[in-house]
Amino acid sequence: MKTNQLAQRAAELAWEKKGNDIVILDVKKLTDVTDYFIIISGESELHVKALSDYLEEKLDQDQMKVWHREGYSNLNWVLLDYVDVVIHIFKDQTRQYYQLEKLWGDARIIRIEEDAKNRIVFAE
Repeated sequence: MKTNQLAQRAAELAWEKKGNDIVILDVKKLTDVTDYFIIISGESELHVKALSDYLEEKLDQDQMKVWHREGYSNLNWVLLDYVDVVIHIFKDQTRQYYQLEKLWGDARIIRIEEDAKNRIVFAE
């Protein structure tokens, strides 16, 4: 699976599990650490856990193994590292505090939205 396909797949999976305010940050030109950040908000610790578990399970089924996981013990901010794609799942308040979108403000931002027919749309 290509890196951009992995990023889109992760965003789609988060959408399926009712993740909120899902964005893909294309940081390829800004850092050598990774190509994409996926940022997702969950409504509660339970929702963050459900999103994390679902993404890891479904991506594992797609033969994409998580390289590193952090934050699973407190569930305010879970990071799933797939090397070229890093997924950040935040509780709303934690996301507002760290403001990764502002920190990486020069990145190309792709928002995940729903069209009139309730289909997922990737919009810049």
